[in-house]
Amino acid sequence: MNNNLIEDKTFKFAIDTINIYKYLSGKNEFIMSKQILRSGTSIGANVKEGIKGQSKRDFLSKMYISLKEANETEYWIQLLIATGYLDKLKHDQYLLDCQEICRILHSIVKTTKENLLNC
Repeated sequence: MNNNLIEDKTFKFAIDTINIYKYLSGKNEFIMSKQILRSGTSIGANVKEGIKGQSKRDFLSKMYISLKEANETEYWIQLLIATGYLDKLKHDQYLLDCQEICRILHSIVKTTKENLLNC
C-alpha cells in the first residue's frame, strides 16, 4: 500500500465500511447505513487530504476532522450492534478496527498540536 500506517488502515476500513453498507442495505436498513457509509469513508479521505496538506496546521485540521468522523463511526457501529442490525460476534473486529483508528488519530492530533506549540 502506501507505507503509511494510518492511511493504509483507514483505506482498509473504508472498504470494510462499504461492505457493511451493502450488508445493511440488503437488510433494508437505509438511514443508519448511509450515516456509517458517510462517516466511515470520510475518515480515510480526510487522512489522505491531510497528508497532502499545505502546512502543519492544515494537516492538524484534517487529522482532527478524521478523528471526529472516526468517533462518529464508532457510535454508529455500537448503535447498529445494540439494535441487532450488526451481529456483535461477526462485526466485533470492525468495531475494534474503528477504535484502533480513533486511538491512532488521537495520538497524531495530540503530537501534532504539541509540535506546533513548540515551534
